[in-house]
Amino acid sequence: MKPTHPLPVHHSWPLYERARFFELGQLHEADTLDPIPDVVDVAARLVRARVRVGEWECDLTDNNRLCWSDEVHDIFGIPRGAVVRREEAVALYAEGSRAAMEKLRSYAIRHRRGFTLDVEICPATAPRRWMRLIAAPVCEDDRVVRLQGLKFLVPGSDDREF
Repeated sequence: MKPTHPLPVHHSWPLYERARFFELGQLHEADTLDPIPDVVDVAARLVRARVRVGEWECDLTDNNRLCWSDEVHDIFGIPRGAVVRREEAVALYAEGSRAAMEKLRSYAIRHRRGFTLDVEICPATAPRRWMRLIAAPVCEDDRVVRLQGLKFLVPGSDDREF
């Protein structure tokens, strides 16, 4: 049975608003992600809801190399620490979600905008589920060099914990 999502999120936002959508530097005291002030509220709400948040990064200067936290590996049903190529990860998105994600990703890179999107995924070792994807480009000079963000299961989209 296909999981349903009552009100999926789908929108793009300018980089100057990224603090409204997520706070990467303080969420898990991560040293690898750029600190973005002001949205400890988002992390606090997710912790209260017992949502496990995963961090991810895609290096655009290194053949779209992915770097995932353990939680992202869990969401996708892939063993922790496994090297995952972007093509492999994208193949786990349901067709409509994959198309929407690729369109927003391309727009984000071209126009230096962040985006938030609820996507349906087909994990390697788990049932279909909905995941919220939050992404923001990281720029060096006038160039987008990577995307980074958060991924977490939309509460209620899957009866099992990962």
